[in-house]
Amino acid sequence: MDNQPKKQVGTNIDENIAYLKHELGVGKNFDVIHLDVEYAEKKMAMFLVDGLVNDNLLHLLLKFLAKVKKEELKGNTLKKLLRSEIPHVEVSSNDNLNQVVDIILTGQTALIVDGINEVILIDARTYPVRGPEEPDTERVVRGARDGFVETIVFNTALTRRRIRDRTLRMEFLQLGRRSKTDIVICYIGDIADPEMVHKLKDILSDIDTDGLPMAEKTIDEYISGNYWNPFPVVRFTERPDTTAAHLFEGHICIFVDGSPSVMITPVTYWHHLQHAEEYRNKPLTGAYLRMVRYLAVFGSIFIMPLWYLLNLEPSLIPDRFDFIGPNDKGQIPLLLQFLLVEVGMDMLRMAAIHTPTALATALGLVAALMIGQVAVEVGLFTNEVILYFSIAAIGTFATPSYELGLANRLVRIALLLSTALFHTPGYVIASTIFIILLARMQSFGVPYLWPFIPFNFKAFRDVLVRSPIPLKNRRPRVLNPKDPDR
Repeated sequence: MDNQPKKQVGTNIDENIAYLKHELGVGKNFDVIHLDVEYAEKKMAMFLVDGLVNDNLLHLLLKFLAKVKKEELKGNTLKKLLRSEIPHVEVSSNDNLNQVVDIILTGQTALIVDGINEVILIDARTYPVRGPEEPDTERVVRGARDGFVETIVFNTALTRRRIRDRTLRMEFLQLGRRSKTDIVICYIGDIADPEMVHKLKDILSDIDTDGLPMAEKTIDEYISGNYWNPFPVVRFTERPDTTAAHLFEGHICIFVDGSPSVMITPVTYWHHLQHAEEYRNKPLTGAYLRMVRYLAVFGSIFIMPLWYLLNLEPSLIPDRFDFIGPNDKGQIPLLLQFLLVEVGMDMLRMAAIHTPTALATALGLVAALMIGQVAVEVGLFTNEVILYFSIAAIGTFATPSYELGLANRLVRIALLLSTALFHTPGYVIASTIFIILLARMQSFGVPYLWPFIPFNFKAFRDVLVRSPIPLKNRRPRVLNPKDPDR
């Protein structure tokens, strides 16, 4: 908006109206409303977008304007209208018609008064919005049931409700030359690293694109840098309590209008494996749940390729574990069975997304019969392939981060292919490359595997085991917080 040339508001109301009508496409756009009115014997005009304005509030303001007398507007008409005759909290003025056009398209109402070289802007916006329901992907047994929605103001309010710190900052900017999408950078000024905040602002300011059709995911691809690396360098959450917990640690959050997901940065690999459920239970129970989750996630990556390797090289199997391996290898090679079942599960996942809720149970039954029992009976898959893939699938679904679960699935496929080609060296080398890849990654200068690489015992202990909250009296050092003590 600031890059556009300035178009000064004139004192001739007809010229201002003609310009706004042309730029807003009045007459071509059915939802852009132009209303000519007259109050206090002054010609006025209103411009607004139907559906983005609270009709009841605007009607009430018009009733107040209808009672204004000519004598009451003598002198500084603009000042009197702003301070006394328009009883609303969010009222401002602007002398740039180009900016006024953009502001109207965001949902505000513009009031043009004859003889005044500024436009009065009334923020009486309302958006179609759903209730703050609990996110489907981040459910907890105990805890808050509210979640972010698609309206940025509601999301910032849910966050501020939990953080009443006077240094909590919600800095507004717009991205997209055409979409002009509202963005909010959120951080606690007394905690977050100022250099990191400044760096993030610079990166966002350098984004030059028409719009953000996929909201926060579009921004993610601009700020993550390495486009072909499947591992996420930011964390997405739809929970206000999770957002607040990260802000207290010194993280920076990005809200995008139109998206119920908030971006948290910088993050490490371990942040994607944490879940609010662990902190809604006693420390010992939470530590147990975390260890189970770690076993499930790492098992989903390594167990299936390892079992495949043991079938390729039976000499690696100890005598006591000689039961490992398929009794009947089926009609097709094991590698092809694994690839088919991986593709089949992705097909099922995509089908479940597009299946109406009323038919979801039927889809599950069909999938269970087709991929499970019938596939085994006809010799397409062996029982062991179904078993180990089920373990991998459970681990994938146990991953709190949807993006990390998909990345781990690609790593599993890569391990299978490498093992099929080079057997034991392929499995070992591919696993090593996987760890080196993670070790070399960074999220805004923060090592992705910290505190494992580089190693920090106390911090790694907190990552490995869910520590009691009273004992977590220090913020993560890697974030370089201004106030390291909790």
